[in-house]
Amino acid sequence: MLLVVGRIGKPHGIRGEVTVEVRTDEPEARFAPGSVLTTEPGVVPSEPGAWRVPPTLTVESARWHQGRLLVAFEGVLERDVAEALRNTLLGVDSADVAPPEDPEEFHDHQLVGLTVVTRDGEHVGEVARIDHAPASDMLVLRRPEGRTALVPFVKAIVPEVDLAGGRVVVDLPGGLLDL
Repeated sequence: MLLVVGRIGKPHGIRGEVTVEVRTDEPEARFAPGSVLTTEPGVVPSEPGAWRVPPTLTVESARWHQGRLLVAFEGVLERDVAEALRNTLLGVDSADVAPPEDPEEFHDHQLVGLTVVTRDGEHVGEVARIDHAPASDMLVLRRPEGRTALVPFVKAIVPEVDLAGGRVVVDLPGGLLDL
């Protein structure tokens, strides 16, 4: 599974550097020199002879500048080529990502698809995605009837995550799924 770790923004300067919208908790590891990132082009140029986004890009250098990550990729040496990369998604294969050391911490891709049940074993849905909100992360559940529901991913409401068993146990306050 491809995990998106960033999106290329606008070029910075004339030597091919680009800004990157970071979508990972570990930018220093993901954008370390020598890292190979899989690409998903935002827009493929249609004119003949236009520079096309390659299937992978190798990080040559990365640095922070005024709160933004600036990245130079091997082979991208000028501003026009950097501009052609704009809106390209950068990813890594989930198989290449080490599991967190803390047993109470999870990567999003580990949770998506897990069955959600109450302490009594009642099936309430499946984890469709994780939304990262300022107060807490939210499990977005796909309910059996097709609706979605938001469940705060906090210990009081989600006391157990059983990756091996493929389930998340919830202790829901009354009415939470009716919102």
